[in-house]
Amino acid sequence: MMMAYGLFIFGVSSAAYQELQRQSGWRHSPQGRVGRRPSRQFLGPDGDTITLTGTLLPEFTGGQQNLDQLRQMANAGGAWPLIEGSGSVYGLFVIESLNERKSAFFRDGAAQKIDFELTLQRIDEDATDQLASNALSRALVTGLNGVLA
Repeated sequence: MMMAYGLFIFGVSSAAYQELQRQSGWRHSPQGRVGRRPSRQFLGPDGDTITLTGTLLPEFTGGQQNLDQLRQMANAGGAWPLIEGSGSVYGLFVIESLNERKSAFFRDGAAQKIDFELTLQRIDEDATDQLASNALSRALVTGLNGVLA
C-alpha cells in the first residue's frame, strides 16, 4: 500500500502514483504604515494541497474503475483521511479535481494507458460536518467488493 484515501487504497493493483506534490501556505496580512514598509501579522495556515500524478496500464495495473471510484467519492463531497503507507497522517482531504488522459487504444476503444492527476485539498479537522458519512462508507465498500470480485 502506497497510500490510503479513506477506503481507497493507492497501490500497484489499483492506482499507483509516480509523483506526489504537496503545496502548503501561510497567511500574513499586511498592515500599512506611513513612511515605512507594511508590517505583517500572521493569521495562520492557508491551504494545503496534495497532487498525485500517475499512469495506469489496465493490462498490468488498475484501470478506469479505480478512477471511477475516486469520482464517486468526489461526487459525495465528503472529506476522507489521507494516510501514507509509512504511517504518516496528512489530515482530512476533499477531492478538488481529477484529470485523466487516455491513449494507446485497443480495438474496442478501451485505453491501454491512462494518465491521471488527482488534486486533494485539506480541510480543518474540526470540520466534522464535511466528513464522509458511515452510510456512504458502506456503499463504497459494497461497490468496491463488486469491482474486486
